[in-house]
Amino acid sequence: MALSNNNSKRAALGTGLLALAGLVSTPVLAQDAQQIIRDRCLACHTETGSAEAPSFSRISEQRKTPEGWLMTINRMTHLRGLELTREEKRALVKHLADTQGLAPEETEGYRYLLEQDTNLVENSIDQGLAETCGRCHSEARFALQRRTEQEWKYLVDFHMGQFPTTELHSLARDRQWYQIASNDTAADLGKRFPLITQEWNNWQKASKSDLMGRWRVTGFVPGKGEFDAWMTAAKTSEGHYDVTLEGLYADGTALNGEGKATVYTGYEWRASLTIDGVKMRQVMAADKQGNSLEGRMFVAAEREIGGELSAVRDQGKAAVVAVQPSYLRAGEPAELTLIGQNLKGDINLGEGVVVEKVLSRADDRITVLAKATGNEGLRTVRVGQAASESALAVYSELARVDVTPANAVTRIGGAGGNLPKVRASYRAVGYSAGADGKPGTEDDLRLGYMPASWSIKPADEVAAHDKDDKYAGSFNAAGIFTPGDAGLNPERKMSANNVGRLTVVATVADGSTQVEGEGSMLVAVQDFVRRVLD
Repeated sequence: MALSNNNSKRAALGTGLLALAGLVSTPVLAQDAQQIIRDRCLACHTETGSAEAPSFSRISEQRKTPEGWLMTINRMTHLRGLELTREEKRALVKHLADTQGLAPEETEGYRYLLEQDTNLVENSIDQGLAETCGRCHSEARFALQRRTEQEWKYLVDFHMGQFPTTELHSLARDRQWYQIASNDTAADLGKRFPLITQEWNNWQKASKSDLMGRWRVTGFVPGKGEFDAWMTAAKTSEGHYDVTLEGLYADGTALNGEGKATVYTGYEWRASLTIDGVKMRQVMAADKQGNSLEGRMFVAAEREIGGELSAVRDQGKAAVVAVQPSYLRAGEPAELTLIGQNLKGDINLGEGVVVEKVLSRADDRITVLAKATGNEGLRTVRVGQAASESALAVYSELARVDVTPANAVTRIGGAGGNLPKVRASYRAVGYSAGADGKPGTEDDLRLGYMPASWSIKPADEVAAHDKDDKYAGSFNAAGIFTPGDAGLNPERKMSANNVGRLTVVATVADGSTQVEGEGSMLVAVQDFVRRVLD
């Protein structure tokens, strides 16, 4: 298993989001981007093919995400002396991602890295790839690339030339690492992640939907809570949009924002917005029909502080897109808010669920007082002709609570130094026992995110002896953990710093009982090699 929260390894993939967020002032045509390559890259690369279909050595044998191409261009800039204006860099990323990107199916299972949701343990990586690649990279890092087998071999050679101590690292010095990587690993990668795939061929031929228009958005901002909003994307040039966001948090507080977005490869949405004075980033993927967007929004200065984000296009049809909260305890009246568009007609919350009172009603937001009876299970919510399947979970008793993320890395910092603290945001997910009545099985019914109180305790006896829970940091009421200060602490044994190993405890009230769930946290030292690139 590999914990993918590693700032030094993920920084390059996450940096430059501002450059990906639609700030190109004027559109650059494909032939203009190709001319930039001819003018700036052919000192090292060569061109073949025709004028209509040029091919550039090394460049044309790869496909990558927008972030992947930005990393490549930044590496050429910092290591090879490539000189580009900011606008030229953005134009190149746009062109390369559009023409040599990844199909939607090729990013499935790895989008957490694009969305910067990296407090995640990867446990599906092949052992051979874990030993040759995964000891330095997350699986998503190489799985979000496509190359010819020869290009994968060249990548091994690049590592040996650029990082000659690679063979002296753990899992390398006890074997013939270069021979294994060059022969076996490169061949394996060439088969798993080849340049030519049917998925990419199909996506190139597919018609792409313009993402301009009005979108019904739901999401979560740590410290603020769940929200619903209308997002408008006004097209400024091909693939570029001005974006506005207007809505409400669950507590009724207004949400307002505006910014810009760029769409890469026909479906990769990248936006930079200022929401209520805070700079935020959106990373989402559109479905193949261009009618929905799914992804994550996070604070630009703290990618760890973010939450899920989804959007449904307003097509003039009635739609229920979310129910907040997504659960209802049988026998207890509770407020539910139905989020959607063109919500007209009778309200039906499913079998055994009664609307006792409509508290407020608009075409896009309805709040009701509801009460449930009957069996546990998922209910389809309807408003007139609009329906959302499995939108509401009815339960009788909370059986368990999962803490998400289950594992996280935070980092001490601040205290007058140049490296800020790296925080973490937690949420609690509730489950009932399901049909078999046994918690912790496949029959468990997921209820959704639930409000919780947060605390920490030492992870083990050593952490308890060192009083890690006293010095390593603390939670606020919103579930955001802030680690301790950097530097020596004279109160600790041998004046150690404020790192520690903690167990995160979420306590959820359910009727007259309380249910706890636990997660794991490592409070680490600063990441001294974290880079911030344009």
